[in-house]
Amino acid sequence: MNYSKTLLGGALALVCLPALAHPETAPHAHGFLDGFAHPFSGADHLLAMLAVGMWSVRQPNAQALPPTFLGMMLLGVLSGVAGLAIPGLELGIALTVALMGVLIALAARLPAPAGAALVGLFAVLHGNAHGHELPQAASAMGLLAASALQILAGRALGRVSPALVSKLSGALIAAVGLLLVAGV
Repeated sequence: MNYSKTLLGGALALVCLPALAHPETAPHAHGFLDGFAHPFSGADHLLAMLAVGMWSVRQPNAQALPPTFLGMMLLGVLSGVAGLAIPGLELGIALTVALMGVLIALAARLPAPAGAALVGLFAVLHGNAHGHELPQAASAMGLLAASALQILAGRALGRVSPALVSKLSGALIAAVGLLLVAGV
């Protein structure tokens, strides 16, 4: 069970990272590299992107889910830049991590429209939070580029992981999501 120890250690290390994708935090610098680095700075965004990638591999519309997520995330960013405040945003973001983890752990397959709607909703929440923090076009493009890479990394993990490891990874992501929910 060397995989389990490695996954548990990685999950515990990620829990120690602050969740920085919240509108209440001070705005960051506004360049492409600032936006690109931002998704790597919080467990909520990193795990959500990896989870979307891992889960999408086993869905009927697997190829459509990453671009759907990124497109809806861009709409969320634009809504944040425009000043739209979504009530319960922090809780919603934490729940997306937990729910994606549960979907992976259960190897849940959804009909294509339901899967797209689900990841689209999750993407709007994540994008809105980042739109409040990274309001410049260059930083938003950096955010989207890094998010795309994280989703692709999740897809690679989903393809190469044995079913049990994938399910355990999903359970760990869900556990971290619940810890994030408890911290809201």
